[in-house]
Amino acid sequence: MLIEKSSHCLSFYNADTGALVDSIALPDFPHEFVVDSAQQFAYVGHYGIRTSSSPEAGGSSILVIDIANRKLVRSIDCRPYHRLHGIGIDRFDRLYALSETSGVLLQFENPRNADLPSRAAVSGGLKSHLFALTRDGRWAYCMNLLSHTVTKISPLDATVTPIALSPGEKPEGIALSADEKTLYVTNRISQTIVSIDTDTMTIRKSAPARPDPVRAYMMPDGRLLVANYEDNSATVVDPHSLEEISRLELSGRPAAACVDAESNSAFIALSTIDECVRIDLATMRIISSFATRAEPDCCFLLRQ
Repeated sequence: MLIEKSSHCLSFYNADTGALVDSIALPDFPHEFVVDSAQQFAYVGHYGIRTSSSPEAGGSSILVIDIANRKLVRSIDCRPYHRLHGIGIDRFDRLYALSETSGVLLQFENPRNADLPSRAAVSGGLKSHLFALTRDGRWAYCMNLLSHTVTKISPLDATVTPIALSPGEKPEGIALSADEKTLYVTNRISQTIVSIDTDTMTIRKSAPARPDPVRAYMMPDGRLLVANYEDNSATVVDPHSLEEISRLELSGRPAAACVDAESNSAFIALSTIDECVRIDLATMRIISSFATRAEPDCCFLLRQ
């Protein structure tokens, strides 16, 4: 499954051949999405604008996709909360979506049937873009582009005061370790990567990164995969020293990726050339590639 932002759709591709299987038309500029544990439904945040620099209000709904029938079945109205960007799902299949304009994290107890959010908690930052979520949904870590902060909040208890930390300028890439004790954050303007102790919300280590490290992902072996937008590259980073282990040069700018633990591979969307590549994480070599529609972004590998 692959979001194609400027083609305004969610598309299904054969992971082995790259052939387009189907495509679902969506409202303009969909963005982040998640899939439930049974892989029956996908939930797409309607961001509604192409980039975060746009002055428009953006979208205000969650789009619910029936995966088996490859159909948009309904939407959840989230007004007055707009620019729904970061999105997550916990192990109980409770859904969470972050409003960039309002700095509010919405929660949906039963997203399959919800008409409205169940609860909301403030992010504690400005221009809240992405977040990482603990498996039980107890904690969320929000990336706030304009206040240049990371905030730890409790999505299920709005009485808990957000804890803020300044990791660098324009923190955006985020990855939570398997034991949920370490948060990795990439700072796009500072061009750094930091590791954060999630209990104390203090920085353990900071290190230089490649130009414009836009996304970070945990690999099956505990190392980090970082997508570097301006550098046209993907790098593997040691989780302890934060030093670069290897670098793969790409033919376009990587916007997002998904890691498949079973095959120890990753799909990377190259948004500037409308292409998706699959890489072998053991060798950091490209296995295959296929053409996409306009501006591919977030992706997910279905196993059905």
